[in-house]
Amino acid sequence: MISFKQLPLEAKAAVAAGMVFFSMMLSRSYLAEKLDLRMRHWLLRLQMALFANALMLIGSRHVWRSTVTTFSRSSAASSFCFMPWKIAVFLFLALAHSSFFTLLFLVAEEPYFFSLAAYTCLGAYIILIFFLFTLGSVEQAYKFLAGRGAKAGAGSKNRTAMKPVLAVMLTLVLTVVGLLNASQPPTVNSVEIPVHKLPSTMNNLKVVLLSDIHLGPTVGKTKLAMIVRMVKALKPDITVIVGDLTDSEAEIIRPAVEPLGELNSPLGTYFVTGNHEYYTSDVSNWFELLKSLNIRPLHNENVKIVSPKSTDDWFCLAGVDDIEADVLRYSGHGMDLKKALRDCSSERAIVLLAHQPIAAKWALQERPDINLILSGHTHGGQMFPLNAGAYFLNPFFVGLYKVGQNTFVYVSPGTMYFGIPMRLGSRAEITEIILRSP
Repeated sequence: MISFKQLPLEAKAAVAAGMVFFSMMLSRSYLAEKLDLRMRHWLLRLQMALFANALMLIGSRHVWRSTVTTFSRSSAASSFCFMPWKIAVFLFLALAHSSFFTLLFLVAEEPYFFSLAAYTCLGAYIILIFFLFTLGSVEQAYKFLAGRGAKAGAGSKNRTAMKPVLAVMLTLVLTVVGLLNASQPPTVNSVEIPVHKLPSTMNNLKVVLLSDIHLGPTVGKTKLAMIVRMVKALKPDITVIVGDLTDSEAEIIRPAVEPLGELNSPLGTYFVTGNHEYYTSDVSNWFELLKSLNIRPLHNENVKIVSPKSTDDWFCLAGVDDIEADVLRYSGHGMDLKKALRDCSSERAIVLLAHQPIAAKWALQERPDINLILSGHTHGGQMFPLNAGAYFLNPFFVGLYKVGQNTFVYVSPGTMYFGIPMRLGSRAEITEIILRSP
């Protein structure tokens, strides 16, 4: 019987990941009633960081073999540059692994340089793993097509050496492009949406949609202030924030949130929770902080948006809690559409704020008379190669969708980014929505 010490590193990492996953399940059940909410969720985030790191060890071992071990037996090993290269690869992997822990220990009004560097390395790590796997697959396919009996000569060794070089070069280029793209201000995307039963006196009403700002390790007060300035320049009638405003507790990041107090939309600024608000385990304090900034949380509730031209004309703006609250068993929270749409008659236009597109799908299955749903969550995939996963995991990916005869769903690609300060194949967006009366 093989002992644990004799297992290869990949197998040990898989075992460690399994043990962490088991501890997460144990914590969710056995410790659920023995720890207070904040401690329980802090422990969950720590376990998630350890789980991710255990899985990353498998990829890191492959990266090290491809970019270091491959060259250690060649003439390159005696080169003056080889030792600095080994150190650089080691530091790169160490930073990528540490990124998950910055969320627990390094959050402030403005991002720490270490956090930015760590999450940048994580983004580059994901891209590098993808290219190493893809190029390896291409190499194996070539060998298969060339025939099993082909002799491995110098050409074969050169191809093996070229694979990590090409992967690293592609990773460096895409990392720089992704960083530059994410560093640009969000684009302003203007969208006209016809809203069935919207009063004619509310034609051309302007709603500015924000989503997925993710105040935390890599997004701080400076970027939020920029967003607020851009929103104010659009002069919206209503501003809505559809979740994932933050990744940290309210008290820790309070100074960074101050710019939101400058939003002054005449018909109000509204907020609904995203999954990341529940990861902070501090939703009640966030609600109080937002209220102090004149932003109204819609906690499974609705408000009447009354026309400035006629008090008899109005539509129902409703918001639901994010569905992650149910998964985390967050007391007093969870998507409750019936409560959110209480007194919202189908005789009036209904606009719903729901963070996740899957929640939008569920809402339409229960209430097909909803006229417009505004969501976020997907980030448009945020960066290559994660785009494909985000596309297939969500019923609505990004942009405007028509569902049925009189219903539209708009999914924001996000106003900033989560963690990794990169965007590839997507662009951060502030959405200017013009509501049209039919």
